[in-house]
Amino acid sequence: MFDADLAEVYDLVYRERGQDFRAESQLVTQLIRTRRPDATSLLDVGCGTGEHLSALRESFEVEGLDRSEPMIAMARAKLPGVRLHTADMCDFDLGRRYDAVISLSAAVAYLPSVQAMRTAIARMAAHLAPNGVLLIEPWYFPETFVEGHIAGDLLRSNGRTVSRVSRAERTGDSVRVDSHYLVADHQNIKHFAEQQTFGLWPRTLYEQALQEAGCATDYRESVQSTRGLFIAHLTQNVA
Repeated sequence: MFDADLAEVYDLVYRERGQDFRAESQLVTQLIRTRRPDATSLLDVGCGTGEHLSALRESFEVEGLDRSEPMIAMARAKLPGVRLHTADMCDFDLGRRYDAVISLSAAVAYLPSVQAMRTAIARMAAHLAPNGVLLIEPWYFPETFVEGHIAGDLLRSNGRTVSRVSRAERTGDSVRVDSHYLVADHQNIKHFAEQQTFGLWPRTLYEQALQEAGCATDYRESVQSTRGLFIAHLTQNVA
Protein backbone atom coordinates (compact mmCIF):
# COMPACT_ATOMS: atom_id res chain seq x y z
CA MET A 1 0.00 0.00 0.00
CA PHE A 2 1.27 3.45 -0.97
CA ASP A 3 4.40 2.20 -2.69
CA ALA A 4 6.74 4.30 -4.83
CA ASP A 5 4.54 4.15 -7.96
CA LEU A 6 1.53 5.65 -6.19
CA ALA A 7 3.59 8.13 -4.18
CA GLU A 8 4.97 9.52 -7.43
CA VAL A 9 1.53 10.46 -8.79
CA TYR A 10 -0.43 10.88 -5.53
CA ASP A 11 -0.45 14.69 -5.50
CA LEU A 12 -1.36 14.92 -9.18
CA VAL A 13 -4.23 12.44 -8.85
CA TYR A 14 -5.90 13.94 -5.81
CA ARG A 15 -5.33 17.58 -6.73
CA GLU A 16 -6.67 17.09 -10.26
CA ARG A 17 -9.64 15.12 -8.89
CA GLY A 18 -10.57 18.23 -6.94
CA GLN A 19 -9.09 17.87 -3.46
CA ASP A 20 -8.16 21.33 -2.17
CA PHE A 21 -5.44 20.68 0.39
CA ARG A 22 -5.04 24.38 1.23
CA ALA A 23 -8.75 24.92 1.88
CA GLU A 24 -8.85 21.81 4.06
CA SER A 25 -5.82 23.08 5.99
CA GLN A 26 -7.46 26.46 6.51
CA LEU A 27 -10.53 24.75 7.98
CA VAL A 28 -8.31 22.67 10.25
CA THR A 29 -6.50 25.81 11.43
CA GLN A 30 -9.81 27.56 12.12
CA LEU A 31 -11.15 24.62 14.13
CA ILE A 32 -7.96 24.36 16.19
CA ARG A 33 -7.81 28.12 16.84
CA THR A 34 -11.46 28.18 17.95
CA ARG A 35 -10.73 25.60 20.64
CA ARG A 36 -7.10 26.38 21.41
CA PRO A 37 -6.24 29.96 20.31
CA ASP A 38 -2.68 29.70 21.62
CA ALA A 39 -1.84 26.45 19.78
CA THR A 40 1.64 26.51 18.26
CA SER A 41 2.59 22.85 17.68
CA LEU A 42 0.89 20.30 15.42
CA LEU A 43 1.45 16.66 14.50
CA ASP A 44 -0.10 15.22 11.32
CA VAL A 45 -0.56 11.43 11.66
CA GLY A 46 -0.83 9.79 8.25
CA CYS A 47 0.66 12.87 6.62
CA GLY A 48 1.26 11.20 3.25
CA THR A 49 3.22 13.41 0.86
CA GLY A 50 2.91 16.43 3.16
CA GLU A 51 0.42 18.52 1.18
CA HIS A 52 -1.56 19.53 4.26
CA LEU A 53 1.66 20.22 6.17
CA SER A 54 2.83 22.56 3.39
CA ALA A 55 -0.06 24.88 4.25
CA LEU A 56 -0.26 24.20 7.99
CA ARG A 57 3.39 25.12 8.55
CA GLU A 58 2.36 28.75 7.88
CA SER A 59 0.41 28.70 11.16
CA PHE A 60 2.10 26.05 13.33
CA GLU A 61 5.36 24.35 14.14
CA VAL A 62 4.55 21.10 12.33
CA GLU A 63 5.71 17.50 12.29
CA GLY A 64 4.42 14.56 10.29
CA LEU A 65 4.20 10.79 10.62
CA ASP A 66 3.41 8.10 8.06
CA ARG A 67 4.20 4.39 7.74
CA SER A 68 4.94 4.63 3.99
CA GLU A 69 8.59 5.46 3.35
CA PRO A 70 7.92 6.47 -0.30
CA MET A 71 5.25 8.94 0.85
CA ILE A 72 7.53 10.34 3.56
CA ALA A 73 10.30 10.70 0.96
CA MET A 74 7.99 12.86 -1.16
CA ALA A 75 7.10 14.93 1.92
CA ARG A 76 10.77 15.43 2.81
CA ALA A 77 11.49 16.77 -0.67
CA LYS A 78 8.88 19.52 -0.32
CA LEU A 79 9.32 20.23 3.42
CA PRO A 80 13.01 20.76 4.18
CA GLY A 81 13.62 21.31 7.87
CA VAL A 82 10.34 19.72 9.00
CA ARG A 83 10.62 16.68 11.27
CA LEU A 84 9.01 13.71 9.54
CA HIS A 85 8.74 10.25 11.08
CA THR A 86 8.30 6.87 9.43
CA ALA A 87 6.20 4.93 11.93
CA ASP A 88 2.98 2.98 12.47
CA MET A 89 0.17 5.11 13.91
CA CYS A 90 -0.73 2.23 16.26
CA ASP A 91 2.72 2.08 17.80
CA PHE A 92 4.58 5.38 17.97
CA ASP A 93 6.12 7.43 20.75
CA LEU A 94 7.75 10.70 19.69
CA GLY A 95 8.70 11.73 23.22
CA ARG A 96 6.74 14.97 23.23
CA ARG A 97 3.23 16.42 23.24
CA TYR A 98 1.54 18.76 20.77
CA ASP A 99 -1.17 21.41 21.04
CA ALA A 100 -2.94 19.73 18.11
CA VAL A 101 -2.83 16.29 16.53
CA ILE A 102 -4.64 15.67 13.25
CA SER A 103 -5.29 12.65 11.05
CA LEU A 104 -6.85 13.53 7.70
CA SER A 105 -7.67 11.81 4.38
CA ALA A 106 -9.36 8.94 6.27
CA ALA A 107 -5.94 7.60 7.32
CA VAL A 108 -7.37 5.74 10.34
CA ALA A 109 -9.75 3.78 8.09
CA TYR A 110 -6.80 2.00 6.46
CA LEU A 111 -6.29 0.14 9.74
CA PRO A 112 -7.32 -3.54 9.78
CA SER A 113 -9.82 -3.49 12.66
CA VAL A 114 -11.84 -1.37 15.06
CA GLN A 115 -9.40 -2.33 17.81
CA ALA A 116 -6.50 -1.02 15.72
CA MET A 117 -8.41 2.23 15.18
CA ARG A 118 -8.95 2.55 18.93
CA THR A 119 -5.27 1.92 19.54
CA ALA A 120 -4.23 4.54 17.00
CA ILE A 121 -6.57 7.16 18.45
CA ALA A 122 -5.26 6.40 21.93
CA ARG A 123 -1.69 6.92 20.71
CA MET A 124 -2.66 10.25 19.14
CA ALA A 125 -4.39 11.40 22.33
CA ALA A 126 -1.32 10.39 24.34
CA HIS A 127 0.65 12.93 22.30
CA LEU A 128 -1.71 15.82 23.14
CA ALA A 129 -0.77 18.59 25.51
CA PRO A 130 -3.37 19.46 28.20
CA ASN A 131 -6.53 20.76 26.50
CA GLY A 132 -5.03 19.78 23.17
CA VAL A 133 -7.18 19.42 20.05
CA LEU A 134 -7.51 16.16 18.10
CA LEU A 135 -9.06 16.13 14.61
CA ILE A 136 -9.92 12.82 12.95
CA GLU A 137 -11.32 12.43 9.44
CA PRO A 138 -13.17 9.11 9.12
CA TRP A 139 -13.96 7.20 5.95
CA TYR A 140 -17.59 6.65 4.99
CA PHE A 141 -20.06 5.26 7.51
CA PRO A 142 -22.17 2.20 6.59
CA GLU A 143 -25.18 4.38 5.80
CA THR A 144 -23.21 6.80 3.56
CA PHE A 145 -21.21 4.24 1.56
CA VAL A 146 -22.36 3.72 -2.05
CA GLU A 147 -22.51 0.00 -2.84
CA GLY A 148 -20.67 -1.15 -5.97
CA HIS A 149 -19.07 2.22 -6.64
CA ILE A 150 -16.94 2.38 -9.80
CA ALA A 151 -14.78 5.44 -10.49
CA GLY A 152 -12.81 6.57 -13.52
CA ASP A 153 -10.56 9.58 -14.05
CA LEU A 154 -8.34 10.98 -16.79
CA LEU A 155 -5.91 13.48 -15.26
CA ARG A 156 -3.25 15.68 -16.84
CA SER A 157 -0.56 17.89 -15.30
CA ASN A 158 2.97 19.02 -16.20
CA GLY A 159 3.47 16.71 -19.16
CA ARG A 160 2.08 13.64 -17.45
CA THR A 161 -1.27 11.90 -18.03
CA VAL A 162 -2.77 9.47 -15.53
CA SER A 163 -5.75 7.25 -16.22
CA ARG A 164 -7.28 5.72 -13.09
CA VAL A 165 -10.16 3.28 -12.66
CA SER A 166 -11.32 1.75 -9.39
CA ARG A 167 -13.95 -0.63 -8.09
CA ALA A 168 -15.23 -0.94 -4.52
CA GLU A 169 -16.59 -4.14 -3.00
CA ARG A 170 -18.03 -4.42 0.50
CA THR A 171 -17.41 -7.44 2.70
CA GLY A 172 -18.90 -7.19 6.17
CA ASP A 173 -17.51 -4.16 7.95
CA SER A 174 -14.81 -3.41 5.38
CA VAL A 175 -14.56 -2.31 1.76
CA ARG A 176 -11.87 -3.41 -0.69
CA VAL A 177 -10.99 -0.89 -3.36
CA ASP A 178 -9.07 -2.18 -6.39
CA SER A 179 -7.47 0.58 -8.46
CA HIS A 180 -5.52 0.42 -11.72
CA TYR A 181 -3.35 3.23 -13.05
CA LEU A 182 -1.87 3.98 -16.46
CA VAL A 183 0.78 6.69 -16.28
CA ALA A 184 2.18 8.24 -19.47
CA ASP A 185 4.89 10.85 -19.88
CA HIS A 186 7.46 11.71 -22.56
CA GLN A 187 9.63 8.72 -21.62
CA ASN A 188 7.20 5.79 -21.32
CA ILE A 189 3.83 4.37 -20.31
CA LYS A 190 3.54 2.18 -17.24
CA HIS A 191 0.78 0.34 -15.43
CA PHE A 192 0.42 -0.49 -11.76
CA ALA A 193 -2.37 -1.60 -9.48
CA GLU A 194 -3.24 -0.86 -5.85
CA GLN A 195 -5.53 -2.75 -3.49
CA GLN A 196 -6.70 -0.91 -0.37
CA THR A 197 -9.08 -2.00 2.37
CA PHE A 198 -11.05 0.52 4.39
CA GLY A 199 -12.89 -0.01 7.66
CA LEU A 200 -16.59 0.72 7.20
CA TRP A 201 -17.30 1.62 10.82
CA PRO A 202 -20.28 3.42 12.35
CA ARG A 203 -19.86 6.92 13.70
CA THR A 204 -20.51 5.65 17.22
CA LEU A 205 -17.38 3.48 17.16
CA TYR A 206 -15.18 6.48 16.38
CA GLU A 207 -16.87 8.45 19.16
CA GLN A 208 -16.36 5.60 21.64
CA ALA A 209 -12.66 5.40 20.71
CA LEU A 210 -12.25 9.14 21.31
CA GLN A 211 -14.06 8.96 24.64
CA GLU A 212 -11.93 5.99 25.74
CA ALA A 213 -8.86 8.08 24.89
CA GLY A 214 -10.01 10.80 27.27
CA CYS A 215 -11.48 13.20 24.71
CA ALA A 216 -14.75 15.07 24.45
CA THR A 217 -15.85 15.13 20.83
CA ASP A 218 -18.13 16.76 18.27
CA TYR A 219 -18.73 15.74 14.66
CA ARG A 220 -19.03 18.19 11.77
CA GLU A 221 -20.81 16.83 8.71
CA SER A 222 -20.08 17.41 5.02
CA VAL A 223 -16.52 18.73 5.31
CA GLN A 224 -13.20 17.19 4.25
CA SER A 225 -14.36 15.53 1.02
CA THR A 226 -17.91 15.25 2.49
CA ARG A 227 -16.87 12.52 4.96
CA GLY A 228 -17.04 14.87 7.92
CA LEU A 229 -14.60 15.51 10.74
CA PHE A 230 -14.43 14.55 14.41
CA ILE A 231 -13.30 17.51 16.51
CA ALA A 232 -12.13 16.46 19.96
CA HIS A 233 -10.20 17.96 22.83
CA LEU A 234 -8.35 16.23 25.62
CA THR A 235 -10.21 16.38 28.92
CA GLN A 236 -8.21 13.74 30.80
CA ASN A 237 -5.04 11.71 30.37
CA VAL A 238 -5.70 8.00 29.90
CA ALA A 239 -2.81 5.61 30.45
